[in-house]
Amino acid sequence: MSKMNPKCALLKRHVFAGGPHIMGVVNVTPDSFSDGGDFLNIDKAIEHGLQLVHDGATILDIGGESTRPGAEVVEVAEEIERIVRVIEGLKGKAPWISVDTRNAKVMEAALKAGANALNDISALTHDSQSIHVAFEAQVPVFLMHMQGNPQSMQKKPHYNNVVEDIYQYLQERISICETHRIDADLLICDPGIGFGKTVEDNLLVLRNISKFHDLGVPVLLGTSRKSFIGKVANDEPVNERIPGSLASALWGLSQGVQIYRVHDVKETVQAFKIYQAISSVEAES
Repeated sequence: MSKMNPKCALLKRHVFAGGPHIMGVVNVTPDSFSDGGDFLNIDKAIEHGLQLVHDGATILDIGGESTRPGAEVVEVAEEIERIVRVIEGLKGKAPWISVDTRNAKVMEAALKAGANALNDISALTHDSQSIHVAFEAQVPVFLMHMQGNPQSMQKKPHYNNVVEDIYQYLQERISICETHRIDADLLICDPGIGFGKTVEDNLLVLRNISKFHDLGVPVLLGTSRKSFIGKVANDEPVNERIPGSLASALWGLSQGVQIYRVHDVKETVQAFKIYQAISSVEAES
């Protein structure tokens, strides 16, 4: 009898081993690229989060700092003030509440308020203390690839081989997390669509998204309403990119991606249900 691949065995015990899992976006910011200012009010943000859960999200990703290209840095105290009451209001309403932040003190405040996952666009590199917070918390950690930072990332992104470069970076971050005693069955990799990448880079990463399964952890795909969709599809504005968002998510589903960070939860859930129904029906002879 052949032995199970160790990576497959690891993935089967991961908290996000199944899928697909839908991560709904709750931006408590005035300047996020898609819905900046819509949910800066705490009550509106909580209401929005509850609606996303009703629509089918199993993860709520709550952020208080916009990381769109060119976004301004937010003071840590302000970031905490924006998100803590929202997290408190949504605690227990979704299986998973992740905090979308690069800052260790924000992570600590969010975890205390009720968050049970960390989503860091810098893969725990921006703040030297964040990896220690992750170890102490022992919660799922989403590690994303980004070239540069939100202020500079889209100026002149360059790679030798975009897929290989991102793969090696995430492989290294997973290894460093394990060195700091963060179990791999708590880690999730995100190739970072739109973060320091050209349109062609994004398309190449999507085309080769299945390669990231070789890292032995679940893959998160975040394409929702992003600028590459508009650039490919006749410069469509943000609020008219839902069809492109669904198309890219369905491509990810066909490639076995486990987690999807989306703004339009209801539409994504419906699209996935139809895809799965078609995939599971037996073909006529």
